[in-house]
Amino acid sequence: MRVTVLDHPLVAHKLTVLRDRKTPSPVFRQLVEELVTLIAYEATREVRVEPVEVTTPVATATGTALSTPRPLVVPILRAGLGMLEGMTRLVPTAEVGFLGMARNEETLDIVTYAERLPEDLTGRQVYVLDPMLATGGTLVEAIKFLRTRGAAEVTCLCLLAAPEGLEALEAKLDDDDVHVVLAAVDEKLDEKAYIIPGLGDAGDRLYGVVD
Repeated sequence: MRVTVLDHPLVAHKLTVLRDRKTPSPVFRQLVEELVTLIAYEATREVRVEPVEVTTPVATATGTALSTPRPLVVPILRAGLGMLEGMTRLVPTAEVGFLGMARNEETLDIVTYAERLPEDLTGRQVYVLDPMLATGGTLVEAIKFLRTRGAAEVTCLCLLAAPEGLEALEAKLDDDDVHVVLAAVDEKLDEKAYIIPGLGDAGDRLYGVVD
């Protein structure tokens, strides 16, 4: 498994504003979109392409186009939906699927409650959107699910990760074709499995459900 943590002043700035509990939901959503676009730029560095011929106003040129099948973007409901616009802004021709997974707050088990994906993902490059990599349970189950359908490469885009979550992915997957790209690795998880210092519940803050 590969892990890439972005080192860029704009990423650090946007993440700092996201962390602030005073940042209102509309601003939070906008910043998530902007930050995801920056993360996606790095995450798609190895997206498959092929040469194409195009005609400019003055000559013929050899250019680059995304290969088929197109990349598949899979936000994990519900918080991953808040990352979708930022990803598709960079890759507007990508195919989009959905995977509904939730953590039982008492047992911390992952429950899959919905999915809308192609039955056959053989050879596909898949980009999973999930803002918070906390225990790692959700991403582990999501990656396993995608692998059972034949996905060749899985790249996970996250805003934040805890060291425990990264360790869980490494231990439970043992998969060289998984790449995690994120804005920062935080200090630890607390007793409720929330990332510290983190930014709170990303889904709640995206959609305005905040204490």
